[in-house]
Amino acid sequence: MRRSPRRGLAAVATALVLAAAASGCGDSGTSSGSEGDGTGKITFWDNNGGVRTEVWEQIIDAFEEENPDIEVEYVGVPIADVQSKYDAAIQGGDGLPDVGGVSTSYLANLVAQGALDPVTDRLAESGLDQQLLPAMLDSVRATVGEGEELYSVPTSANQGVLWYRTDLFEAAGLQPPTTWDNFYTAAEELTDREHNRFGFTIRGGAGSVAQALDMMYAQSGIDSFWEGDETTVNDPANVEALENYVGLYNTVTPEADLNNDFTNMVATFTGGEVGMLQHNLGSYQDHIDAFGEGVVDGLPMPTQEEGGPHTFVSNPVDGLGLFKSSDNKEAAWRFIEFAASHEMNSLWNESAGSIPANTEALNDDWIQSAPPTQAAVEALSDERTTIVQLPYYLPDWNNITKADTEPNFQRVLLGEMSAQDFLDDLADRLNEAQAEWLEQQE
Repeated sequence: MRRSPRRGLAAVATALVLAAAASGCGDSGTSSGSEGDGTGKITFWDNNGGVRTEVWEQIIDAFEEENPDIEVEYVGVPIADVQSKYDAAIQGGDGLPDVGGVSTSYLANLVAQGALDPVTDRLAESGLDQQLLPAMLDSVRATVGEGEELYSVPTSANQGVLWYRTDLFEAAGLQPPTTWDNFYTAAEELTDREHNRFGFTIRGGAGSVAQALDMMYAQSGIDSFWEGDETTVNDPANVEALENYVGLYNTVTPEADLNNDFTNMVATFTGGEVGMLQHNLGSYQDHIDAFGEGVVDGLPMPTQEEGGPHTFVSNPVDGLGLFKSSDNKEAAWRFIEFAASHEMNSLWNESAGSIPANTEALNDDWIQSAPPTQAAVEALSDERTTIVQLPYYLPDWNNITKADTEPNFQRVLLGEMSAQDFLDDLADRLNEAQAEWLEQQE
């Protein structure tokens, strides 16, 4: 997918639209639970608990002040555990929340199990659909592929970023990591293992495969996830890119990175003398909290040559889902509306450093004064930028790229498995899932 030049934040969201085919096996035509009377207690599961707890508590406090007849019970679920927690509650037949954070990375899986109520009519009746970025709404539709039906209310989108310590780069006389040559040079130059200084911190634990895909496709420049009905993950250019990436481990990174999830990876970066970190816009506030303004900068993923075209993998769109089993859907929906409103959506995305879904929030001052967000916008708006659409529509996508293959990625880091074997195994799993999905569409 190619992008037209500099069209502003609203147009950037078009780059976030996901692949347009998806499973349609959810029981979307019927509804269990009940509307309730719009008062009482509802339960909300935060799908990034611990990381976003504070801002959600602010939103909940504001909601309860405006709606004193509704109490919101907050449950923070770590991002690495959220899909398994949803699955366990579905299989157990109870225990699901009234409202839950839902990413498009596992939305198809929840819909396939009949766990979510469609929210299309509620959005239209409230007028909220007119306040949300059309491209993010399209992303949610495309992930499930049931015509015009929506199964979550989008709240934010993200983009991969290479964070770096400007003070360490300046002290070492290094160029910013805008190219891959600059990146690998800096990783080596900033490493002094004897004094516990490292050029990079790698994600070896939960979430490692998704991050590896970011690094692979950005280096290889391969512009599509599929070639025909087979994935490109094990293309020779991606194999070489992965070999380069995993070669950083325990050479220019701490050995303890082997078990790093998001929280530990960010803590490694903010708590020591580490030059670079690859994540997304979501860790922006963590860096500001740790170092203050101006010490850490975030750049789009490096290019092969200075000023060259970028290749990004698509990032999931986060949102809020209304669970079918809720016995208090009217109150739950009021909470979703409130959280997606201009002020609250802006508050949440400022905390996360992400791109808001509410169009009014796009003009808020914090976005204009957030250089990493602006840099991501410019890169996504460049007509030369390529977005590799990941197949979030596959119900098994999240399982394949997490529980099924993350242990193997650790084996690659330890030298117990080759990058080629790892990617061949990943490709086999993805090709099988794609074939099953295509068969279901016939």
